Amino acid sequence: MEKALTVLMVEDDNEECNKFRRLLDSANDIRLVGVTNNEKDALKGVKDHLPDVVILDIELHNGSGNGIAFLKGLAGMKMKTIPFILVTTHNISHFTHEIIRQLGADFIMIKSREDYCPESVIVFLRSLKVTFQEIRKKIQSKNNLTEESPADKVKRLELRVTVEVDKIGISPKATGRNYLIDAIMYRTEGKPDQINSIAKKYGKTVPSVERAMQNAINKAWITMNPEELTLNYTSRIHPDKGVPTIMEFVCHYANKLKTEYR
Repeated sequence: MEKALTVLMVEDDNEECNKFRRLLDSANDIRLVGVTNNEKDALKGVKDHLPDVVILDIELHNGSGNGIAFLKGLAGMKMKTIPFILVTTHNISHFTHEIIRQLGADFIMIKSREDYCPESVIVFLRSLKVTFQEIRKKIQSKNNLTEESPADKVKRLELRVTVEVDKIGISPKATGRNYLIDAIMYRTEGKPDQINSIAKKYGKTVPSVERAMQNAINKAWITMNPEELTLNYTSRIHPDKGVPTIMEFVCHYANKLKTEYR
């Protein structure tokens, strides 16, 4: 049986916690290793359980401490492997979001959005489960090695690309999602003829791959909150088009992530 994804939940809303418990009680692939509304207990939980993921509420009004203090405390622990930090919050301040990203938050989900619910959080975690665990396994196996192997770099980049695509609302159900992720990966790695390589990989025609990729981009720009798009996609878009072309989209993220790949 494959290893379950382990999750520590830091949340002060009891109803929210109970929803997650009910959803995960019968799940075999995701395991809740702890729930707390206390910043200090959360740090202890990370040390004790070494969870793959922390679901973190920033404002713990009904608990103790807050998510920002937790992130600072986690950084101070200087652990060799740290969990993926998924922030779930009502706070919509871009300034606050930038602070928590700088402190180590990997992804932010806004609770006030219509499409937010505990089920959507679990779907998101399941979409990245294999990548989380492969990266952690690679890190743990490195021991005292100071140089990251090429394979480790690719896995790390793959997770980063997936997170960036999620930030702008490219749905996991979109046919072109995996094509876009592959194209960004190929471009970052300096591989030529990205579209032809993708078409060959999936047994599709080049036109069908291109249509699916552009449709995924178009849908995100139609359905996503404009402010979130502007925050997360910073390249200029031609006003006559209104959305990025495939190559504009791919090049934007490839250029953004190349320094991490190197």
